[in-house]
Amino acid sequence: MSEPQQRQLRVGALRPNQLLHTYGIGSVADLPSLSVMPLGLDHWELARANTITEDRLLDAMRAKLGKQVQALRLPPYLPETSDPYAEWARIGVPVALFPAWLRCSDTQCNRLAPVESGLFELVSAQTPDKVRYAHPCRGNGGGRPTAVPARFVLACGNGHLDDFPWSYFAHRGSDPGAGHPLQLSERGSTGETTNIFVTCDQCSTHRPMSEAIGALAERNLPACRGRHPHLGTYEPCDAPPRTLALGATNSWFAMQAPVFSVPKAEHPVDHTVDEFWEKLSVLASLPPETGKAILPTQTCWPELQPYGVDKVWTAIQRRFAAGGDGRSDGGDRPGGDRDHLDLYLPEWRAFTASTAASLPDFTTRPERVPAGHQDWLSQLVLVPRLRRVAALYGFTRIDAPERDALDTPEWRRAPLSAEPPTWVPCAETRGEGIFLRFAEDRIVAWEHDPGVKAREQLLIRAHEKWRAQRELPPGAWPGLRYLLLHTFGHTLIRELALECGYSASGIGERVYARTGEVPMAGVLLYTAAPDSEGTLGGLVSLGRADRLGPLIDRALHGARLCSSDPLCAEHDPTVHGRLAGAACHACLYAAETSCEGGNHYLDRSLLVDTLADNECGFFR
Repeated sequence: MSEPQQRQLRVGALRPNQLLHTYGIGSVADLPSLSVMPLGLDHWELARANTITEDRLLDAMRAKLGKQVQALRLPPYLPETSDPYAEWARIGVPVALFPAWLRCSDTQCNRLAPVESGLFELVSAQTPDKVRYAHPCRGNGGGRPTAVPARFVLACGNGHLDDFPWSYFAHRGSDPGAGHPLQLSERGSTGETTNIFVTCDQCSTHRPMSEAIGALAERNLPACRGRHPHLGTYEPCDAPPRTLALGATNSWFAMQAPVFSVPKAEHPVDHTVDEFWEKLSVLASLPPETGKAILPTQTCWPELQPYGVDKVWTAIQRRFAAGGDGRSDGGDRPGGDRDHLDLYLPEWRAFTASTAASLPDFTTRPERVPAGHQDWLSQLVLVPRLRRVAALYGFTRIDAPERDALDTPEWRRAPLSAEPPTWVPCAETRGEGIFLRFAEDRIVAWEHDPGVKAREQLLIRAHEKWRAQRELPPGAWPGLRYLLLHTFGHTLIRELALECGYSASGIGERVYARTGEVPMAGVLLYTAAPDSEGTLGGLVSLGRADRLGPLIDRALHGARLCSSDPLCAEHDPTVHGRLAGAACHACLYAAETSCEGGNHYLDRSLLVDTLADNECGFFR
């Protein structure tokens, strides 16, 4: 099988949001006996891929991918039932076998060949998890051993992925063809590449895989073919290829743009009408009797029905009178379209509003600031209900995307479709959170402290060195307040996880850090689940003033000392061009699902006094 279009399997065992976060388009997903790759958007069937509404995110995707993007869609999905052969089992995302090279699992055989050679037989089954390839060598037990995926693949920093050139590598730069059968065998029990050999039976040559790793790879591997196996395309590429173990974590990094749904109007009926205004605007100019009769026929009526026809019609007329331009964002805000494309500013305004909000997807409740923390914490808001929508619009390999994925250079982004996409896959989750707003005057005073400014210059030098190593343009420094808030968020996540019942990997962060016309200094800690009801309130209950105060105190106290100190506290980020100061796995690093910045831009020294620094901590 040379191209993915030749064989498509249906995988219905993954949760819909896993198809964006973990096993997205272009990644490698493991079945019990196969490794497969989800294909590009051109191959997806959209019959069960529901459209969702989130105008700010849709506008951001149009700005990034082009105006041809028309919709945001969830992955195809039907709820699972007890019948394993029902329709839900036939709904999923098309995948292709990858890598196409397989190895016989019998230790006495170890035959290595591509699927297209015909050496391996496809063993069909009723369900995808039992599909496998078998080698008719009969093995030690007399049965047909399962053929497993080859252990290594090639990748490059431009987002390309390819089968490892086994024959080329074994024959040291030549490919004699199918008449030279290969074996992939392992000697010893360590699993090191020096003990893994590719052998040609015809030529009696063998070569260790260690010669395809590191500096030796430049001499022993062919140039990158520019292959996108999820699209079945090739393109020119001058990036050096790298050998990766199958399933390596750096073989696929999602490029996502997440937003939280925020109120578009003060009253729930006005908010819902505004959300579906693109569909409802055509009714606004109709006579009242006609418009009210047509309303129940609209696809968005289930969301509007609880308010009744009369209230909905009145809200439509009110929205039309305010400006029937089809924009769901409201054209009366300062900044207009610029604010609409800003994913952070509308959320900041919603969380810092002086009044509570009570909507199905956004409910806030102001809480008093804990005693003893009024000098730095200006606002505390509990968020019992929130909705998060994340769009997948590309991915990278080898190196993770920038802190703000939208700022990642275009040449590093691997596309999701061969043609410009007309829709973008999304994941929708609901949950709860706690929002903490830092006092702006206290932040500004801290930023101008001489000791803090000296620490900032050290971190900026490390930041510029890191970007130079990756051939990125200078700049994009997130600002010192971002590092402070990011570090504070990680510290508090660890403490909350001990109390709220959620694991630390289940608590996420959203950092609002900005100077300028609308300064921001706050952090939202939240947890969300991909079902309709969201989460159970364990996190919000810890946000009450009487409980949050002691939690913050314990979190800050624990941040002063790391089990890796003094090495952690004395770490110089400029030595190797790292994006973190006093931070490591023992004290600050969080799971990929929790950290919005890939565990970059963290430094305990900016938060509290450490063994190596007592001059720049915000909480001295």
